[in-house]
Amino acid sequence: MRKFALVQTIAIIITVCGPAALLGQTKSTNPVWWLGGSIGINFNYYGGEVQQLNSSTLATAAMTKGSGKGLYLAPLVEYRPDPVWGGIFALGFDDRGGSFDEATNAGVTSSLTTSLNYLSLEPSLRMTPFKSPLYFFAGPRLGINVSKSFSLTESNAPANVDGDWSGVRGALFGGQVGVGFDIPVSRGSSHIDLSPYISVNFGQGPRSEESWSLSTVRFGLALKVGSSFGGSETSGGDADFAIRAPKLIPIERRIHETFPMRTNVFFDEGSDVIPKRYILLSKDEASHFKEEQLLTPEPKDLTGRSRRQLVTYHNVLNVIGDRMRLHPNATVTLTGSSQRGAANGRTIAEAVKQYLVNVFGIEERRIVAEGREKPLVPSVQTGASHELELVTPEDRRVDITSPSAEILEPVQIVSLQEDPLDSDVIFTVPDAETKFSSWSVEVADQSGTVKHFGPFTRGEERISGRTILSGAMKGSYTISMVGTTKDGETVRNERKVDLQRTDQPDEELGLRFSIVFEFDQSRTVATYERFLTSTVAPLITEGASVIIHGHTDIIGEESHNLKLSRDRAEETMNVLQRALTAAGKRRVKFDTYGFGEDPRRAPFENALPEERFYNRTVIIDIVPE
Repeated sequence: MRKFALVQTIAIIITVCGPAALLGQTKSTNPVWWLGGSIGINFNYYGGEVQQLNSSTLATAAMTKGSGKGLYLAPLVEYRPDPVWGGIFALGFDDRGGSFDEATNAGVTSSLTTSLNYLSLEPSLRMTPFKSPLYFFAGPRLGINVSKSFSLTESNAPANVDGDWSGVRGALFGGQVGVGFDIPVSRGSSHIDLSPYISVNFGQGPRSEESWSLSTVRFGLALKVGSSFGGSETSGGDADFAIRAPKLIPIERRIHETFPMRTNVFFDEGSDVIPKRYILLSKDEASHFKEEQLLTPEPKDLTGRSRRQLVTYHNVLNVIGDRMRLHPNATVTLTGSSQRGAANGRTIAEAVKQYLVNVFGIEERRIVAEGREKPLVPSVQTGASHELELVTPEDRRVDITSPSAEILEPVQIVSLQEDPLDSDVIFTVPDAETKFSSWSVEVADQSGTVKHFGPFTRGEERISGRTILSGAMKGSYTISMVGTTKDGETVRNERKVDLQRTDQPDEELGLRFSIVFEFDQSRTVATYERFLTSTVAPLITEGASVIIHGHTDIIGEESHNLKLSRDRAEETMNVLQRALTAAGKRRVKFDTYGFGEDPRRAPFENALPEERFYNRTVIIDIVPE
């Protein structure tokens, strides 16, 4: 009877699930659907009390405990639409048979075995919370009974009593929880996973009579083949990506910038003279110098670097001299630092002092010059051994401090942007770091001319809309994302995009604010929370776009710098969002991005110490509606 039930059940499974199992031969690159089969051993555990087996069979002794092993066999389907959540569906043969422990009553010993088999339907929710292939699953279980026989042997009976249980539930509802581990067997033209798993099945007792309880621990092994069935990304087919393109691309934007003045003067190795890259005036020129002169924009910087800001920085001594003339009671301290010792640090501090005294006519008593071996916030960290050729020159400098806030205030300038960040076309490739070894972008215009960008490895990249247009005022483009998977397969997908430039510069000035960080990377954006809340947030109007981008210098690991720039940009956004919410402003769009040390987007080069200092920044652009 038990053999017949097993054959009958397997026949039903093959009839119902056979076509789905055959689909498991479809090969894919990044499958969403997985099809295959599972085999397992059930360790069944009985409890409760069993004595009345059916209307004609009563065991002499009541049996309370038992156990057994059974086969589990099922085709299955897995759905993995994203890296964390998914589903599993299995329909199979489920053997819950076993033997009860012998029991004795009135000198009679009773032994009882059972064949209890089900057609088991098990849908489960699949969750992969970690980056490892470990996954968890849980869900309901429905068992349709297909075998319910027993065999009773008693010490005073001449023969076994075989029969069927009475009161066996035709449909048994329960649940299961489990954990599995996907082991990739193949990642070529097809994807195959071998997945050992363990699950615990629980629920109602198998009978509506007496108190027989049944629980099962299953140890199993599933073989799953990734399939293109149902919209997965097929080899040589589609690569999932998204494009965000601006509605209009400004040809340029004038921005009013609040530029933080780093009050440091860096000296060249072996020299005690202020370097020539700093703008040094004659006494007559200094008498006519006004800080407001820096507000006038200079010609466009075609290199894409912020030459305007660096010119402002190289006027640092002239700005300090002009401010000290305007505030005759203000004082400053010049702290020179040099690896050659405190005396040499004092020497370079005196060089700065004499410039302010002799050129701007500042009284000597208002300026204190002192020397140190290391700055209070050094770039060379204790025990550092890497990239010393970059960080050591940063510690040969004069730091200017003052108790008078007006001496150290940011500088106001007007700059010209030829490629505002809101004119970028943004490409997003989900899970690019895990799916692809690299990916590129091909942009084809209506004439068939193709431009290539990349290769890239990160999940999000930006390309200037002006670069794609190449001087045209508008155009329709076919944009293809071409990815190379970890296994060397090529996948691609296409999107249509229309781009258009405005024919006039923005009439309204944009606003830009910068936050500059010390080399000590433990200092967070919280240092600037008051500035962001009280100065920046009130200038953000309803409907404005706020573009926040973080940058670093080239010192340190590229991956660390990328994360650092992203974290600082996101923290800056969070501070501003809290301030805007408190002010009742809710219709503001944010675009937050971390460029790390990317030289294509860095505000400055990294050749000079002052350039690296200013590259440790978060920049906030406020674009009116």
